[in-house]
Amino acid sequence: MKILYAEDEPFLAHIVSDGLSSSGYAVSVIDDGANVLDAFGRIIPDIVILDIGLPGKDGYMIAAELRARNPQLPIIFLSAKSLPADVVKGFKSGGNDYLKKPFGMEELLIRIEALLHRFGKSGLTADAETRLPFGSCILDVRNQILVTSGAEHSLSYRECSLLRMLIERKNDVLRRQDALMSIWGDDNFYNNRSMDVFMSHIRKMLIDSPEIQIISLRGIGYKLVC
Repeated sequence: MKILYAEDEPFLAHIVSDGLSSSGYAVSVIDDGANVLDAFGRIIPDIVILDIGLPGKDGYMIAAELRARNPQLPIIFLSAKSLPADVVKGFKSGGNDYLKKPFGMEELLIRIEALLHRFGKSGLTADAETRLPFGSCILDVRNQILVTSGAEHSLSYRECSLLRMLIERKNDVLRRQDALMSIWGDDNFYNNRSMDVFMSHIRKMLIDSPEIQIISLRGIGYKLVC
């Protein structure tokens, strides 16, 4: 599935596109509203995600033009604008959904899957990317199951997402802020503590696989070594 994502905040664009790519989507990021229509014609995306406050041309105008080109195109707005009038304007301009910033990747992914299903499109396409081996274990991303040498463990969405990010950066550093913004949508104190609890739980599930270690790097993040 191809996603056209229009966002002019570089850090947010990186976090969101990384999260979408990790979930099996092919993502094209555009940072100028004036270039979105040309990119749309080249990419022919399955779904479009739009920030409203884009330079060159705002998200409302882009959505109206895209809707005129393709009445069956799923469009999601991501915006810091949270007044009811802003949300209404988003839907009236052609959007199918409206997600207010800050948001978590979990919620965005669920909304994307719901829209793709609504418009008769399937979601993840590559089964190979949903079973991730590491050490003697396998993470089944689609079913949110961790298979170790001694057991199968059912994971929550956030546990699964956190472990997936660790696996994809195996033997490299997963920065705390990257994980927090990708999975929780905010790096505040409470989410930091929540992530530590999830990480502790993941370590306990991996206790029967001693060749796998999750190393804490104080003030920086974590490293999965295997």
